[in-house]
Amino acid sequence: MFFSYRRIIPCLDTKDGRLVKGVNFVNLRDVGDPAEIGEAYCRAGADEIVLLDITATVEGRKTFMGVVQRTAPRLTVPLTVGGGIAELSDMEALLAAGAAAVSVNTAAVKDPSLVEEGAKRFGSDRIVVAIDTARNPALPSGFEVVVKGGRVRTGKDAVAWAKEVEARGAGQILPTSMDTDGTQTGYDLPMTRALATAVKIPVIASGGAGTLEHLFQAIKEAGADAVLVASVFHFGKHTIREAKEYLCQRGIPVKL
Repeated sequence: MFFSYRRIIPCLDTKDGRLVKGVNFVNLRDVGDPAEIGEAYCRAGADEIVLLDITATVEGRKTFMGVVQRTAPRLTVPLTVGGGIAELSDMEALLAAGAAAVSVNTAAVKDPSLVEEGAKRFGSDRIVVAIDTARNPALPSGFEVVVKGGRVRTGKDAVAWAKEVEARGAGQILPTSMDTDGTQTGYDLPMTRALATAVKIPVIASGGAGTLEHLFQAIKEAGADAVLVASVFHFGKHTIREAKEYLCQRGIPVKL
């Protein structure tokens, strides 16, 4: 899956069926209804939407299917859904509910064959592997894979894991830095760059965008194929249109 333009992807983090936003995955604030806000983002020019049930894995449950069923029909762009996906039947149910792709994280670390089997059954373009990272200078890349909403360290090197899931058939990688998520201080550029240069599949920068300059940096300096954005859009700091016009003016190909 390759694109001639760089994508702007609003992220809908949900908890108990509501859209929330926090810092480092905690101190969550209610932002609204995901279906309603997702539809508004489509009208505003989003290239795709990502919806993550951020507490499903920690709470040991499946994704809230009702949220997906309510949201997907209102969107005019592809929807990727993640959170609580533990087996192929979960992927199948979400794709049937209207998701264009599914994002797996903790379950893939636990059983990497899930990526392979999902890619074989549904196609690589429908399998996104989310990689949550934390800095760890003891590892070759300096970045460690963490799971369960960033709560549990795995000892896995993030770059090595990215290469493995690419080999197993993942269509895209969605790395989020636990060190920068929700801080609005900018993406973790060294981590994003390390993964983007290690694989050939698209990498979606995530975690920490606070200004339009941050989006530019993730694409230009870190080699991201797309940027996931939450706080900047949720709190009205900038519109998707403003983001695209800014990037276009700075020579980044976008879909206007």
